[in-house]
Amino acid sequence: MIDFSSGPQVYCIGIKGTGMCALAEYCRHAGAHVEGSDVQEVFYTDEILKTLDIPVHTPFKSANLPSRIDHLFYSAAYDADNNPEMAEAARRGIPGMSYPQALGLISRGQPTGAVAGVHGKTTTTALAGTMAQAVGLPVGVIVGSGVSNFKGRSCLFLGDRGLIAETCEYRRHFLNVSPRWLIVSSIEPDHLDYFKDYEDILDAFTEYALKLPEKGTLIYCADDAGASELAERMRSRRSDLSMVPYGFTAGGDYRLQDYRVEGERLVAELAGFTGPLRLRIPGRHSALNAAAAAALVTIMGEYLGLDLDREKMLSACEDFRGSKRRSEIIGEAGGVLFMDDYAHHPTAIRSTLRGLREFYPNRRLVVDFMSHTYSRTAALFDGFVSAFGDADELILHDIYASAREESGGVSGEQLYRKTSELHRSVRYYPEPVASLEDLDAMLSPGDLFISMGAGNNWKLSHELYQRRKGRSA
Repeated sequence: MIDFSSGPQVYCIGIKGTGMCALAEYCRHAGAHVEGSDVQEVFYTDEILKTLDIPVHTPFKSANLPSRIDHLFYSAAYDADNNPEMAEAARRGIPGMSYPQALGLISRGQPTGAVAGVHGKTTTTALAGTMAQAVGLPVGVIVGSGVSNFKGRSCLFLGDRGLIAETCEYRRHFLNVSPRWLIVSSIEPDHLDYFKDYEDILDAFTEYALKLPEKGTLIYCADDAGASELAERMRSRRSDLSMVPYGFTAGGDYRLQDYRVEGERLVAELAGFTGPLRLRIPGRHSALNAAAAAALVTIMGEYLGLDLDREKMLSACEDFRGSKRRSEIIGEAGGVLFMDDYAHHPTAIRSTLRGLREFYPNRRLVVDFMSHTYSRTAALFDGFVSAFGDADELILHDIYASAREESGGVSGEQLYRKTSELHRSVRYYPEPVASLEDLDAMLSPGDLFISMGAGNNWKLSHELYQRRKGRSA
């Protein structure tokens, strides 16, 4: 555990990355002396680190390492073979921790609420932080994306009596974390370059849930088959745990009811709360994320002996403006609304587009999607083909490969051809930049254009918005 009261010296290699920057900010607020290093290229995190007075050394070089380092944290992108500072740390015998390991170290020093699931982790954590801020829950919050309500940052520090953290299932990274309360939003096949199949990923979540301490709490989505199966497993293996369901089919305080859309607002009721839940982000999945967040914040408050204002907790949700790349509104120009979303799994794509159709029934929905990783595309191919039913116009590209794979048994063109058999209007451009002029010409006032996926096509929504904005000026 880290004794922040002693003012430890923390050094972060790759400090400009979203997660590493959040980690650095958390440590800084908690009482550590923090500095780090990264490449010279400027990122949005440069300004955050500057406002925190955290020194950033560029470029990487062995001389950057201070003489004293109590805790060395590093981005998973670096090791002793590709980074001179990592090599120097190894030479000096300084042990280091990756981001997931560092998050686990911090979690062991305080009561922690962890958020996990194939879908919804980021938004659920961000909503929990927004609610915590509204009702004065004195905890730190670490999210895997920039959050508008956190001034664009991925860290919110409200106090040192607990932690709320987004945790990732990839390569079982979340097993580094030691939660007292665990949200599981969804379990289904994903990251199939690592997990063998559904049973393998379910086993990983089971191992994570088994880490809960005696009388810990599993908060699970009753509407998700995988999360519900995990809950059944845990009932048979851990009778000491509290099982808290949430969702439209759940019983208890966190049952969602009277769901509706009113004037580009999602509105619902939570059974154990007074006052409506109102969100300006679309989709039933957003209501589920809010219900999970409400459960976690309420339970953490009870543990800390605080009587939190439940009505105030829900009312804060209407001011929630989302997080980066999660139904993110880039802007509106020339009558076209431009958005960007990270959805890269068929289930997430389908639910996001369904939510947009509910919110914007009178807009033509133009979707630009770039699939990410050959392994995911091949394993979930049929799901991708059928995921775009709510799109009026669909643009597809080549598969965006990850650093961990070079090719696979499927191509973006194959996805295009198969999708064309089901969808009324599909276009294919191998590279996103090749579609820019045609997209600019086809968009009309009243349209909604959204870039989707974990590839580099997100640049399209930003570039098209800037073009329209320039012409409207």
